[in-house]
Amino acid sequence: MASVKMIGIGDEGKLSLLPMYEKWIDESDILIGGKRQLGFFPEYQGEKIVIEGGLSSLVDRLKTEMKNVVLLASGDPLFFGIGGYLSSKIDLEIYPHLSSVQLAFAKMGERWQDAYFTSVHGRSMKGLAQRIDGKEKVAILTDMENSPNKIAQYLLSFAMDEYKAFVGENLGGQNERCRWFSLEEMQDAEFSPLNVLVLKKTGKTPQWSIGINDEEFFQRKPDKGLITKKEIRTLSISALHLKEDSIVWDIGTCTGSVAIESAKIAREGQIFAIEKNEGDLENCTQNLVKFRVDATLIHAKAPEGLDTFPDPDAVFIGGTAGGMGDILDICCRRLRADGRIVLNAVTIENLSEAMHAFKKRGFDTAITLAQISRSKPILNLTRFDALNPIYIIEAWRKEGE
Repeated sequence: MASVKMIGIGDEGKLSLLPMYEKWIDESDILIGGKRQLGFFPEYQGEKIVIEGGLSSLVDRLKTEMKNVVLLASGDPLFFGIGGYLSSKIDLEIYPHLSSVQLAFAKMGERWQDAYFTSVHGRSMKGLAQRIDGKEKVAILTDMENSPNKIAQYLLSFAMDEYKAFVGENLGGQNERCRWFSLEEMQDAEFSPLNVLVLKKTGKTPQWSIGINDEEFFQRKPDKGLITKKEIRTLSISALHLKEDSIVWDIGTCTGSVAIESAKIAREGQIFAIEKNEGDLENCTQNLVKFRVDATLIHAKAPEGLDTFPDPDAVFIGGTAGGMGDILDICCRRLRADGRIVLNAVTIENLSEAMHAFKKRGFDTAITLAQISRSKPILNLTRFDALNPIYIIEAWRKEGE
């Protein structure tokens, strides 16, 4: 295999390149890049290859290519670019240019080592709310679909209006434009496709600690109480062994309390919730907005609908509505390695059924019987009110199963 060099290039084209880089390009046999990057070199004499679609065919060719190749990439190829993927597949030398985010912070006159970076370029905006909630500075790479105005509309739908926004368009190029916006202003503005968005927090962000008080959630009226209580919720979520990037299922989500608190831990993961009661679904939707959690919520009676979810790292089952066997068939089969299933049971019969079902499917279990009492004032004295006892069943796949 011959030499393969990847060179980052800015929006100003050749002017962004060192003379040495231009020499490498002139002396190469093959020049590869996007249409815009290749357009900076109309006089190039060698073979040009436009990167379109997937990169697997390009990798296959480069593995056997004997000619000298230069790959052009926008900005820093290792910052949400193709450099990371290609360098894991082939040997290549990488020579980065300034990233668009670096240029944006320079235009703002702000340090950027303490910013949170994310991308919605070519990917879904789903989950962005919990990923960035409370962050002081956020840099977002956008695209035509997920443009700054669409992001503003999205954030305002979660009442995340404590941010002001900086948008840098065509950074480094002749048509460069930099502007500040409120989110309300930004949702009605238009932008060049080549832009980067930076959010800067200027107001207070609502904060909730682990174990959100039950009264904070929208619930059924007048028959409140169909919620996984704070103390049980805290123990159950602890048993899920969540990581920052966990994929979580909440089956029988009701108010969404477990899904919401799970999302505060698994910020970089994905949250999926299912509920059969339409009234509870409405309350759950309001709670998701209030607590700034962008979960996938569907109206169905499990196990219907579970086939639309990706394989989980953690499953919480708050209710089975008589379909425990069918639900556990799917959950146990699709649970990812080292994952956890947590099932809350109120009756001894459900406990027995669950233990038998997990054993039959090759899972080990641990059970916690939670008997919680809360203090309650009575005149100038204090007594305790007992909550319903709950069996918290934690299950995991036996080693070797």
